[in-house]
Amino acid sequence: MLKGDLSLRQGDFQLESGTFELETTGITVLFGRSGSGKSTLLRAITGLDKHTHGTLYFNGERWQDGKWRLPTPRRDIGFVFQDAALFPHLSVRGNLEYAVRRAPSGGASLNELAERVGIAHKLDQSVTTLSGGEKQRVAIARALLSRPRLLCMDEPLSALDWRAKGELLPLIEELARETGVPILYITHAPIEVERLAARVVFMAAGRIERIETLREALERPDSPLFDEEGPVSVLEGRLGVPNEHGLCAFGEEGERLWLAPPTHSTDGRPQRLRILARDVSLALDDPSRISILNHLPVSIERIEPVKEGRVTVATRTAGGQLLLAEITPWSLARLDLVPGRLVYALIKSVALME
Repeated sequence: MLKGDLSLRQGDFQLESGTFELETTGITVLFGRSGSGKSTLLRAITGLDKHTHGTLYFNGERWQDGKWRLPTPRRDIGFVFQDAALFPHLSVRGNLEYAVRRAPSGGASLNELAERVGIAHKLDQSVTTLSGGEKQRVAIARALLSRPRLLCMDEPLSALDWRAKGELLPLIEELARETGVPILYITHAPIEVERLAARVVFMAAGRIERIETLREALERPDSPLFDEEGPVSVLEGRLGVPNEHGLCAFGEEGERLWLAPPTHSTDGRPQRLRILARDVSLALDDPSRISILNHLPVSIERIEPVKEGRVTVATRTAGGQLLLAEITPWSLARLDLVPGRLVYALIKSVALME
């Protein structure tokens, strides 16, 4: 566990985290708008700012006690920043060797990790010749070669284009699972939270407002994750092999969906599927003469109050997963939809979170 209560003033900004406890497994996302205190909290946790006060314990080890703090190098933390922060006068290999020289013995070799993150063919290039995505791959490899007990990533994808983001998101998830290193990950992009998070730390005005699992965060109607695109559902399941029509089955019988094959190998691991509530319609009967392929039997769990002329209907699939639909109040009344009623969800668009 990472447990603490931290305070830090930076100029006119005051961080007062309040008491918190985080499991040190998987990916924990710090989420909030710009200026909410995400990076300041990360600086306080890592010991990068000597003005931090409060208490902090990492897996029982004291990192902060009042004004006393364990120096950052002794916390064994790996860092990946928005700008990669590589040494421009060194090659890719030189940047990685820098981390190896300062790490305890053992762990993955430089060449093995370079191959794993996709930069083995770039080892002898100057880092100044790399694309933004390639630089972040080097930064990730360098951080892991230091054999950290905790990896901190501060908006590592915010400066990249959509293609580079799409390639790095699954890589970060896979490395977290393969290495077992807990990750603190900062972002203000809901789609990154939905793709990576095991749990979410919601921040505002320098305080931790609440800590929730991703499932809990997606189940409350006022979730800040819905501010940009409206309510979102994230379903979990495994992908099958493509059928004769080139589509893959997602999920188990009773909640099976069909979608285009992914662009990367999934190796049979559970995947996440992102569905906007506005792309889900409801019907009283299962339509057969319709171009929409994905329709599931669901049970209505609750109906949220009307907001901006729309109603969010929360339903459950046969496997117990939450699926949100956004409809008009007129449709709600015309179909006489009430909690407990069995209906069919017609899903117009799905996106595998690659």
